[in-house]
Amino acid sequence: MYDYNSYNVKFARKLRKSMTPWENKLWYQFLRGYEVRFYRQKVIQNYVVDFFCTKALLAVELDGGGHYNLQKEEQDKIRTENLAAQNIMLIRFSNLDIDNNFYAVCSEIDRVVKERINPHPQSQPRS
Repeated sequence: MYDYNSYNVKFARKLRKSMTPWENKLWYQFLRGYEVRFYRQKVIQNYVVDFFCTKALLAVELDGGGHYNLQKEEQDKIRTENLAAQNIMLIRFSNLDIDNNFYAVCSEIDRVVKERINPHPQSQPRS
């Protein structure tokens, strides 16, 4: 269980009801049915992350155009560092990635989840 700002719980509920088209696509076409559970709009510390997998300690953020200015980039960097201090990895994708490279986004999320759940897979015995 992670500390969270209870003020953000209502905000997270509102965000769940008004997800962006890109968040909807990733949720309904991949994460909702993924083999390891993800949560939408999860409150962690003072943040609401777009998607969170507790088992892999992985947060996934989808960034629209508002994330590409110096102030927001600095805020995002601090957010990533604060989550990393809690052993939570945050990976980011742009909305354009969802539009143009959806399969690659899903493959990368799958790869990271599996790597974080089983960081040193046993090598297969040779026949």
